[in-house]
Amino acid sequence: MKTRYINLSTKGNTDIIDITPYLEKLVKEEKVKEGIIFLNVIGSTAGLTTMEYEPGQIKDLKNIFERIIPYRKDYAHNFTWHDDNAHSHLRSSLIKTNFFVPVTGGRLDLGTWQQVVLVDFDIRPRQRKIVVKILT
Repeated sequence: MKTRYINLSTKGNTDIIDITPYLEKLVKEEKVKEGIIFLNVIGSTAGLTTMEYEPGQIKDLKNIFERIIPYRKDYAHNFTWHDDNAHSHLRSSLIKTNFFVPVTGGRLDLGTWQQVVLVDFDIRPRQRKIVVKILT
């Protein structure tokens, strides 16, 4: 097993970043032919998922998060900590902070229009670290 890291600057507020190119680069650099890549973003206000990374879908995903878990609500977390980011924690819990991607024949097993994305739900810009475990 090998461990690598992806470090990213985000804008917060449901910033969505395509990390597929980073993963493809790691697969190439580590010469992974067959294996699994396990990803975990450090923190409780971000998440990892897949999507078709294009402007319309980005807008739709942001809108669906706002409809399911709105920013402005009377969340107990906000009353406890006075930090106004309860929705960020809840959204992260919904999609989770970790993700697996299989690798076959030296390529990520993803669909044609499927990209792996980091979603930063926090209310401010952040430095995010993704731990990448490569199992071959």
